[in-house]
Amino acid sequence: MIESLPPALILLAAALLIAPLRGHWRTAVILAAPLATLWAIWQVPDGVVATITFLDYQIEPLEGSPLRRLFATIFALMVFTGGLYAFRQARAVELAAAYAYAAGAIGVCFAGDLITMFLYWELMALFSTLVVWSGGTPAARAAGIRYAIMHLLGGVILKVGIEGVVVHTGSIDIQPMLATNFDTWMILTGILINAAAPPVSAWLADAYPEASPTGSVFLSAFTTKTAVLALILLFPGEPVLIWVGLFMVMYGIIYALLENDARRILAYSIVNQVGFMVCAVGIGTQLALNGAAAHAFAHIIYKALLFMSAGVVIYRTGKSKCTDLGGLFRTMPVTAACGIIGALAISGFPLTSGFTTKTMISQAAADESLMTVYLLLAAASAGVFLHAGIKFPWFVFFQKDSGLRPKDAPWNMAVAMGLFAALCILIGVFPEVFYRFLPYAVEYEPYKAGKVVFYLQLLLFSGLAFFLLLPLMRRTLTISLDSDWLWRVLLFRAAAGIQAGLSAAGAALQARRVAGFAALRSRAEYHFGSGPAAGKRMGVFSRTWSIGTTALWIAILLIAYVLVYVI
Repeated sequence: MIESLPPALILLAAALLIAPLRGHWRTAVILAAPLATLWAIWQVPDGVVATITFLDYQIEPLEGSPLRRLFATIFALMVFTGGLYAFRQARAVELAAAYAYAAGAIGVCFAGDLITMFLYWELMALFSTLVVWSGGTPAARAAGIRYAIMHLLGGVILKVGIEGVVVHTGSIDIQPMLATNFDTWMILTGILINAAAPPVSAWLADAYPEASPTGSVFLSAFTTKTAVLALILLFPGEPVLIWVGLFMVMYGIIYALLENDARRILAYSIVNQVGFMVCAVGIGTQLALNGAAAHAFAHIIYKALLFMSAGVVIYRTGKSKCTDLGGLFRTMPVTAACGIIGALAISGFPLTSGFTTKTMISQAAADESLMTVYLLLAAASAGVFLHAGIKFPWFVFFQKDSGLRPKDAPWNMAVAMGLFAALCILIGVFPEVFYRFLPYAVEYEPYKAGKVVFYLQLLLFSGLAFFLLLPLMRRTLTISLDSDWLWRVLLFRAAAGIQAGLSAAGAALQARRVAGFAALRSRAEYHFGSGPAAGKRMGVFSRTWSIGTTALWIAILLIAYVLVYVI
């Protein structure tokens, strides 16, 4: 009986309870619900577990597989650690929204049909918007509106694609497909919007940094990774994804290097890291898909760890710009140490989780003789070390002394960071234990001498380049223009110009109308003017005619009528 219970319902029930409960009862729900969800996840067997008939369609709200359980497991771990990190600082409405958001992500993991997937997909969009709004600032409210509009657009595009597939195939099953027609292209586009693929990736760097320090931790985990899961399930081996992924990788690196805001650096880094996963899905081999799933798992851990570290800094100092920070390691050693571990993991440093997962993707490219892809991914690893491995911890915790002496993380935040920092190291030191849970059998050995030396050389020379070019790396109080400039500025100005043009045209038409009525009135007064009583001359049709003149005109009109009638 328990295996037919959708694990997402446990988190939804917890979301409903968090707001009304108080004190230890709320804390108990916050910490126990994710653990109960994790237990329920591992009770779901492989295959379709539950079906519901709806409008002649077989809805499959619960389908298990190793891949689905892997993603659901890391989502549940993320909710537990995020709840531990946030329960003493976040507002109840934010935690409730975050838990419902996570429920949507876990629902997508086990969705066996496109309709169920779409419903949970939109549940994520709804409650993640509430998480952004929970930032509580005017900037957060504005960013939340833009975020909601973008995800509404993505949901509409995805819905159009699903409806097309249903109409043309009669099937709602989640199964591999290729982008060969309008329907599948719409589904792929809708998923890529959630994956933050450029040019529609600006919503991520726009919204995530405006959330609260605790809210951004939850936001970093679910939306983009459920998109990666959807790509693995629906578009494995789709060639276009290789180049989309590579573009995301380079795009994220460039913008992260340009950024001054600590959380915007990490937000652009999400685009970069998801690019590795999208590229792996495009390669489509078993090793590549294992790499995509494993890297998504590891990425959620180290990215959340980095956002936790940045969140503690913002919570303690109220500042997020690199130009305002520095020297914090003196009074925040735990936060700095955890941030450094996350930075090493995201850079793919040996003995961390990033090395054991990211190199799997590069090896998959090499095995398929995709040398251009392999070299670009290797170069991207150096770029990641520059912007996330060195730049983030250096400018936030070291560089100049900002004069700030904040306290270190509160105990619950420190424990949450310590848990994820330990996982980053454990997965890096004992990868074979982690590999057992991947969807396909693993015959990959990450710690070959040549590979370790190659990546150490790559990372160390990247570090040398960073410090040699440090004057160029120093940030200033500037902003980075992203693709959202096209609709936030250019489209706004175009709309304002069109409005001004229409207003000018309307004013001109109004002037012509007034002038026309004035001319018509003048002609009417000429013919029907009332004469001296009104101070004007008598109009033609207002004059008094003699009887003879009137009779003459009547005769002329009668003759004309007869002639017309006869002719």
